[in-house]
Amino acid sequence: MDFHQLKIFTAVYRLKSFTGASKELGISQPTISEHIKNLERELSCRLFDRLGRSIMPTSQADLLFPRAQQLLDSISTLRDDLAGSAEQVSGEIAFGTSTIPGTYLIPAMAVEFKRKFRDVTFEVIIKDTATIIEMIMAHEIFCGIVGAKHDSEKLEFVPFVRDELILVASNKLSLEQEISPEQLADLPFLSREKGSGTRKCMEEHFRGAGVNPQSMKTVATLGSSAAVKEAARQGLGATVLSKLAVENELADGILQQIKLKGLAMSRDFYLVHHKQRTMPSRYQAFLGHLQHRPAR
Repeated sequence: MDFHQLKIFTAVYRLKSFTGASKELGISQPTISEHIKNLERELSCRLFDRLGRSIMPTSQADLLFPRAQQLLDSISTLRDDLAGSAEQVSGEIAFGTSTIPGTYLIPAMAVEFKRKFRDVTFEVIIKDTATIIEMIMAHEIFCGIVGAKHDSEKLEFVPFVRDELILVASNKLSLEQEISPEQLADLPFLSREKGSGTRKCMEEHFRGAGVNPQSMKTVATLGSSAAVKEAARQGLGATVLSKLAVENELADGILQQIKLKGLAMSRDFYLVHHKQRTMPSRYQAFLGHLQHRPAR
């Protein structure tokens, strides 16, 4: 067994595809297949069941994958350590983040980090909270920022920054400046998609105030904060958004905040990573930068 075989195995396992692993690694598919067959012979077990054009990992593959990934992570970290000190951090950082921090927080902090470490490049992957967590669990990325915790013994969540959620609407709508939570059900409402951290947090606050989210008159469900904000700007309905996302619109009078009597909504954004993965030094340095340089 060698590290090249393990690298191929982990790619096939993650992608559930010989073809996908071939494209990702830049190795021909027959070579991928041959390496997997050799690894299976060496370990005296089948790692993948071939089901026509698809494959499924066996229980032995499920056992091997996290340990193989740990070995590969350790080798990557060792190479970083041997290449130089922390002052010579370099390489790409693929960072997953939910919409609000990815749009309004991370760009400025990445620029600040890059001023110190010029040889670092970034791939900022903006998805909803559920998708970012799935990517970390599948070992597609090392870490990220999400807007809600998920119950998992394999993940570690560290509070990053507190965010305020507010009810906003266009000035085109003739709405009261302050309403009770019970009056929410009377508003035409714009919602984020399921899996959104903003939506999950909003619904928790609504239930705490005795409002059933199912009772809302939802006129549209949209897949991003930007889409929800634009629909609100056009007067389609009221919505709950991060204050970070609408600061400019509020200042310009394009949107108005509608206060909710007795209901203040806030949530934490969390740095999240897989407990069993050893992160390369560039990731450790960036997470340290985020933790010691609060954005707000």
